[in-house]
Amino acid sequence: MRWVWVLLLSAVMAQAEGEKAGEFDYYVMSLSWSPSWCAIEGDARDAEQCDTDLGWSLHGLWPQFHRGYPSYCNTLERAPSRRETDAMADIMGSGGLAWHQWKKHGVCTGLSSTAYFDLSRRAYNSVKRPDVFRKLDKEVKLPATLIEEAFIKANPQFEPDMLTVTCTDRRIHEVRVCLSKDLEPVPCGRDVVKDCTLKDALFAPIR
Repeated sequence: MRWVWVLLLSAVMAQAEGEKAGEFDYYVMSLSWSPSWCAIEGDARDAEQCDTDLGWSLHGLWPQFHRGYPSYCNTLERAPSRRETDAMADIMGSGGLAWHQWKKHGVCTGLSSTAYFDLSRRAYNSVKRPDVFRKLDKEVKLPATLIEEAFIKANPQFEPDMLTVTCTDRRIHEVRVCLSKDLEPVPCGRDVVKDCTLKDALFAPIR
């Protein structure tokens, strides 16, 4: 019976150590349509982001396995300063979101907080957000596939299996793009590609 207790103790200790930073296969960059996020939850929070003209904001840059993803990894890197997280608000909407993304996902990259936020900004700038969405002047209903097609047209390096569109509360919510560690487009894992299939998804204009 002693060996059983040894195995159990080893399992508990391994679990306590958490997932190892720097071990992952690729990145998922999540771009959130700010007007949708505001309609779903931001307005109820009286979020400052909802008073801006943000369109596709950066939700986060997430380390990903081919199946599943690491989170809340152990790291020896220092936590970002308030100034550092606030500096991301121009593309993320708030310093609070930047802090949360570091705490849950950034710690798993193996990068310092400075390098992680720099990489996140580079990833955001590497993808062209279609201008057509900024020209809407009223809420419309449209097929979710139209969003994907617009991104592929604006970014010819993308293939359909390299990005996915999500919906929440019948609204277009996010576009998630799969990138290598060098920020080159790569196919998404099966658990990431879960396209919204709505043909009449709500899409609100920039405020």
